Amino acid sequence: MKHKKYYMFIICLVLLFNFGGVSAQSDFSQSWGKFTDPIEFEAFLDGIMTTHMRVNHIAGATVSVVKNGELFLSKGYGYADVLKKKPVSAEKSMFRPGSISKLFTWTAVMQLFEQGKLDLDTDINKYLKDFKIPETYPEAITLKDLMSHSPGFEEVITGMSVRKAEDLEPLGKFLADHIPERVMPPGRFTAYSNYGTALAGYIVETVSGLPFEEYVEEHIFKPLGMNQSTFRQPVPTNLAEDMSVGYKYEKGRFVSQEFELINGMAPAGSLSASADDMAKFMIAHLYLGQGVNNRILQEETAREMHTRFFAHDPRIDGNAHGFWEYSINGLSTIGHGGDTLLFHSLLVLIPEEDFGFFVSYNSVGGGGSSRFQCFNAIMDRYFPAESVPALEPSKDARKKMRRLLGTYSINRIVHSSYEKIAVLMMTMNVKADKDGSLLTSMEGETRRWIEKGDLIYQEYDGQDQLLFSADKDGTITNVFIGRAPYFAFDRMRWHETPGFHFFILGLTGFFFLSVLCWPVGALRRKICGLNFEFDKGSKAARWSAGTMSGLNILFLLGFVSIMSDPYSIMYGVPTAMKVVLIFPLLAAVLGITSFAFMVLAWIKGYWNRCSRIHFTLIFLAEVLFLWFLYYWKLLGYHF
Repeated sequence: MKHKKYYMFIICLVLLFNFGGVSAQSDFSQSWGKFTDPIEFEAFLDGIMTTHMRVNHIAGATVSVVKNGELFLSKGYGYADVLKKKPVSAEKSMFRPGSISKLFTWTAVMQLFEQGKLDLDTDINKYLKDFKIPETYPEAITLKDLMSHSPGFEEVITGMSVRKAEDLEPLGKFLADHIPERVMPPGRFTAYSNYGTALAGYIVETVSGLPFEEYVEEHIFKPLGMNQSTFRQPVPTNLAEDMSVGYKYEKGRFVSQEFELINGMAPAGSLSASADDMAKFMIAHLYLGQGVNNRILQEETAREMHTRFFAHDPRIDGNAHGFWEYSINGLSTIGHGGDTLLFHSLLVLIPEEDFGFFVSYNSVGGGGSSRFQCFNAIMDRYFPAESVPALEPSKDARKKMRRLLGTYSINRIVHSSYEKIAVLMMTMNVKADKDGSLLTSMEGETRRWIEKGDLIYQEYDGQDQLLFSADKDGTITNVFIGRAPYFAFDRMRWHETPGFHFFILGLTGFFFLSVLCWPVGALRRKICGLNFEFDKGSKAARWSAGTMSGLNILFLLGFVSIMSDPYSIMYGVPTAMKVVLIFPLLAAVLGITSFAFMVLAWIKGYWNRCSRIHFTLIFLAEVLFLWFLYYWKLLGYHF
């Protein structure tokens, strides 16, 4: 499961597979001939890994590479246990591949499909016995929708992790208790969904009659000889010694963390496996279901599983029955990335060349670009891209891109709870540069794009693509990043943009503070004067407005403080959150009394005219603030 500070969870996860380059087949064939010496390759890899681990503070890493149906290289780097000075063993040390777990879930689905027990195009409710997915839209959700991450679910975050093993919920119970809202029709757009994959794993359970973990052991692990792999949490006793510790790097040293427990979504991310075991899995898929000793899929089924069946547009990468497509240096690859809070991994296959690559890091510092840089370096050395002429903006580029400009929000968000507000930090701004190129900015990163064709742009000095889509009237509605086929961006209307909502926060906060503190209060007193009447009515009015404003300010401070540790909500709704959400409700009650006092102030002439106007503005600020809270599901308990 992908994480970075929560919504950078939903965005670290999310900007996966930032591959680079484009190549001709002739160049590939020539380069592939060089990829024959494991010793040379190991020396090259050692240089990359040593640098990445030092710069990014990574305690340990494990790598496996397969070629032509054999293990070409596997190697451990650093420590699986820093305190015990226990080195990483590619054969034995078990890492947490995160969302790469999903490939095992989809393999299980395809096994049952080829046996005729599952239909990929049938309403999934047919296979659900203890609960049903609401029929929000006329279109039913199918297993293909789950595989392509296009069922139309909102994101599910709260409660997906627990701190103690005894708090783990059974798969079916968790899914029944956390059914997400359906926010768009299925099959329209991808919006990466851990819940959707877990739901597919539950369907494997109900149809096979075996717990998911047991099914995978019997039908994937055992046939492939993957003896250092498990979906069970915690890791079984016989494997516990080989489980790598996960680390954070704090104050100049590695700090060990507890084993991460994925609650109710095991099929989406709870795998623990060694690099050598992952090599066996890669070989089985590269050889169309045939492992070293046993077959796990029929050739026809495996071939279908590796074939694209969903994409936002034919010109960009899409989904191949659970594998993500990624084009790099002129080659078609399929793969998956994976992140827990502590472990960060990548698996990539080039089926037509019988080549597979897996890497996993056991430290927070392994997130971000390290694994992609490692894979890109291998591709550029052994499968270099052919040089192509650089694109230049057309003379009328600025005119054509006017309708593209604006703010777009990622569609992998929560809609029904207080977590919805995170979308304010997950937007992409699209602007025009004076030279006719397009600029996108997100998470502090700015990228430049050159027009390539109708509504499609090529990354400047790179291989990624940006594609816009329009409705039947020609209005731009969405944008897609070619290297991120697992989500889409929706165009935001003016009243949905971060700028508008931050303006509301600033404006209302200013008026609340004008009641409470210097220098805002001092400015108000200077403007309005100090000739106030202090009868009982006017005092009560000011106490009402002051308490209301204070509650709102306390709420904002408390909410920001809680969300500064976004990981905390993964373990459930923090108690502190339940407390601070009371403040706006109390403020709303005082808002009613403030309205009454506002009317009295004008009728009875409390204070001077300027102060009465100020009091009225305080009340209007409260109304505006309540709308803001209602819009973002912060008024009341929405979780």
